[in-house]
Amino acid sequence: MPREAPKPAKMALTLIALDRPTPDFAAVFTRNALPGAPIVIGRRRLGEPALGAILVNNKISNVCAPGGIEAAERICAETARLLGFKAGEILPSSTGVIGWGLPVEAMLQALPAAVAALEGGSILPAAEGIVTTDLFPKVRRATVGGGSLVGIAKGAGMIEPNLATMLVYLLTDLAVPRAELRAMLSRAMETSFNAISVDGDTSTSDTVVLLSSGRAPCPDRAAFETALATLCRDLAEDVVRNGEGVRHVIRVTVRQAADAGFARALGKAIVNAPLFKCAVAGNDPNVGRLVQAVGKYVGAQAPGADLSRLRLSLGGVEIFSDGVFQLNPEKEQALAAHLRAAELYASAPKDGVFAPPVDYPPHERCVEVEVDLGCGTAIATVLGGDLTHEYVSENADYRS
Repeated sequence: MPREAPKPAKMALTLIALDRPTPDFAAVFTRNALPGAPIVIGRRRLGEPALGAILVNNKISNVCAPGGIEAAERICAETARLLGFKAGEILPSSTGVIGWGLPVEAMLQALPAAVAALEGGSILPAAEGIVTTDLFPKVRRATVGGGSLVGIAKGAGMIEPNLATMLVYLLTDLAVPRAELRAMLSRAMETSFNAISVDGDTSTSDTVVLLSSGRAPCPDRAAFETALATLCRDLAEDVVRNGEGVRHVIRVTVRQAADAGFARALGKAIVNAPLFKCAVAGNDPNVGRLVQAVGKYVGAQAPGADLSRLRLSLGGVEIFSDGVFQLNPEKEQALAAHLRAAELYASAPKDGVFAPPVDYPPHERCVEVEVDLGCGTAIATVLGGDLTHEYVSENADYRS
């Protein structure tokens, strides 16, 4: 129970441990300039000879709390003692309210039970243990040759990652050396966790960790990297689909851009545009808000850019080309139908509070937006969510 919490809050401890520490591990962390203590420690751990376990707590992110680094290191040391590892071989990871301090004594008392509960049959308990406002646990798996990759993720709000997203843990039995593992993870970030946004806010705790036990040979490194990239993209989409209050996932594909960085940034500008997000939430094909978002970003970042070849589509229906809207009543009906078909659930207030009536997404459809700039060869795809009553309610009452 966090001492600062104004209402009862039960913390979960989740321990992910290898049979023995591995030298082959990789991690990327948030670019937020005020990171949590686990991020500070995690960056140090990248220089350690090996990593053997990850200890995750929810409810409290241990960000800028007095004595936060010392508290996390004390908990890591006790975890290491119980596992027979070194303190530097334990990675702390925290998520939850920013500013609260960890209940260190209570966590130390809970560690023996966490160690005793370790089992290798399923990763689902870990996926369930790391969630906070998530509606459902997120698990993905890929097979490569004689080995496999499995990943779990936590994330629902405060999501526009820079190099990572919320908390993501990737495990493999395939033997890939540390240097290659880190390079592959860095490349996988660009088309997955670095290409999503729920609300435009970059968390102080974003973490992605990849551990290799090295038990299975990996003769095809290219196949491994392809599987890793696919796993990351799938988990990233799961995070968006599980975003706080998200009823529509928006997929923006920007084509024929001058470079991939500009394409990705424009995609994020669209999925972060509040008025467009609200229109999507209401199944209202108000495409003027889409055009506004494109024009705003290009005007600010590439003033003077030639948009004479700009083409926009929503749900496969062309809505803008040759500098003007291309709309008619039939297209308006098709656009509205596309938005309704992509809706994960209908908004329905219960006791005056908007809450999703589902605990797992019924489908994987998206609101499909295509932007063709006609000025290059680069392409990028970005995922985001709409802006709903549920999102506002969840974050207005997050602590109280």
